[in-house]
Amino acid sequence: MNSQNIQKKKLPDTPGVYFFLGRNKKLLYIGRATSLRSRVRSYFDGRLSETRSAWIEKMVSEAKSMDFKKTDSVLEAILLEADLIKKFQPPYNTREKDDKSFNCVVITDEAFPRVLVVRKRDRENEKWNMKYGKLKATYGPFTSGADLRGALKIIRKIFPYRDRCEPSQGKPCFNRQIGLCPGVCDGTILAKEYNRTIRQLQLFFQGKKRALLTTLKKEMRSAIGREAFEEANVFKNRMQAITHIQDVSLLKRENNAGNERIESYDIAHTGGKSSVGVMTVVEGGLPQKNEYRLFNLKSTTPGDDVGGLREVITRRLAHPEWTVPSFMVVDGGPPQKDAIEEVLEGAGLFIPVIAVKKDERHRPQELFGSAELVKKYERSILFANAEAHRFALGRHRKKRSSDFLKS
Repeated sequence: MNSQNIQKKKLPDTPGVYFFLGRNKKLLYIGRATSLRSRVRSYFDGRLSETRSAWIEKMVSEAKSMDFKKTDSVLEAILLEADLIKKFQPPYNTREKDDKSFNCVVITDEAFPRVLVVRKRDRENEKWNMKYGKLKATYGPFTSGADLRGALKIIRKIFPYRDRCEPSQGKPCFNRQIGLCPGVCDGTILAKEYNRTIRQLQLFFQGKKRALLTTLKKEMRSAIGREAFEEANVFKNRMQAITHIQDVSLLKRENNAGNERIESYDIAHTGGKSSVGVMTVVEGGLPQKNEYRLFNLKSTTPGDDVGGLREVITRRLAHPEWTVPSFMVVDGGPPQKDAIEEVLEGAGLFIPVIAVKKDERHRPQELFGSAELVKKYERSILFANAEAHRFALGRHRKKRSSDFLKS
């Protein structure tokens, strides 16, 4: 297969999924694109060794032909790619020896099912299964965490769902307040009505768009017949949203194996005073400054760094709307690492933690945690740690000045 063959094949400038085929039409690789024409041609622009891994280079050398399937949106291409990879498991879609670090979307088997993002390895973890029980459905794994998060932001606006809030907990959760939870938490939605939304969501994840639109039309007509006009309007709006998906936020994203998301934490104080904790985010090696967070420590004994971390992580986990990281980084050693892992495990989450121990001049001395993660992402780990330290010092100085003026 060469670039001339590609030039001859008429590829549309639209979103979709493409397939590289080997001898006897054997499926080698499935990918998705915002523009099928641009994406597929990029494999033959002479820069393959610079832009792709050796694994993908080998795949292209074996490819004899290719095919594609158009979709109406980038969002649908992302979901279709994941569904087809799961169904056919092409050999070259396993970018690493183990794909268990990739994210899946799961729907729990409960009266009010949760929709959760979880790494494949955690889904197979006994503690996780004890916490969430049986699953109604699993979608993925999704090879790009960033794309999945972008997709879910769009999907949840169309199909509001429950993630970690408890049914009838007496007060609306954060997502309820911004319209992303349908009212499971404050008891304003019945299980029958909520599960109808979940069934619609499942059809969407399965790529059954036509069947979903037919279902919504029937539901809308039924509601009109019962003069339940508010309910009918919900179905009408869903039909319009699905037909005209606004996925501009996904258009600039391309499938990239380097989209690891790292959250890094640090505590800063002066003799226990003006204590602050911070969270910084590095994704694909780049700082995501709009996602940095400051925590003014409230319940921790002054000067207790380990206790401060427990408070920060506990408060961070109170925000299920924040994206789950690939792993966490903390400034310190085994005590700090253990403290974070204890809080995570208590919440039923099994996120790897890397601790960065410093010398007396605050230079990285030793990294504790997964040797595999350290080897693969050492540069990003140290950068994330440095960002957390810089951000913590800056916020601490501001708080110290403010506290001084108040005194």
